[in-house]
Amino acid sequence: MNTQIFNIVNAQSNIEWVGRKVTGAHNGTIDIQSGSLTLTDGQVTAGSFVIDVASIKILDVTDPATNAQFAGHLASDDFFGTDKYPEAYFEITSARGNHVTGNLTIKGITHPVEFNITVAVNNDTLSASAKIVVDRTLYDIKFRSGNFFQNLGDTLIYNDFDLNVSLTAKAALQTA
Repeated sequence: MNTQIFNIVNAQSNIEWVGRKVTGAHNGTIDIQSGSLTLTDGQVTAGSFVIDVASIKILDVTDPATNAQFAGHLASDDFFGTDKYPEAYFEITSARGNHVTGNLTIKGITHPVEFNITVAVNNDTLSASAKIVVDRTLYDIKFRSGNFFQNLGDTLIYNDFDLNVSLTAKAALQTA
């Protein structure tokens, strides 16, 4: 068995997020602070990473004042509560081929998530990408959710949001 550990290069890795509402969608980025992936015989077998939730940016709102107001709202307790929870965490609990199951922790609340991952290795560099669909209400993010509030009309925000994860990592250790 050939096992390789790859440390995530945070400057070359990120998460693009998309949140949808009745009247459209918003998108942006979130930085990855640190993490690693382990490959055994070329397949992902373990890994984890830390998400810098306080780094969340909104890309589709171009007016600076509106963007700052929106960013402040996402940082508030209505959404991510970044003063108390500046980081989120993901840890792989099992992997079969390209299917990964893991624990995602947001606002100190942990739930399992499943998704498919694409991995490529070129010499000592690993590239990985995945789309993780998250039900925000499981993490106490209930603002304008139809599950908790009535008569929202066109102010309803859908519960699921997408995290499009893109990782670049460098080989750290190899054992035979």
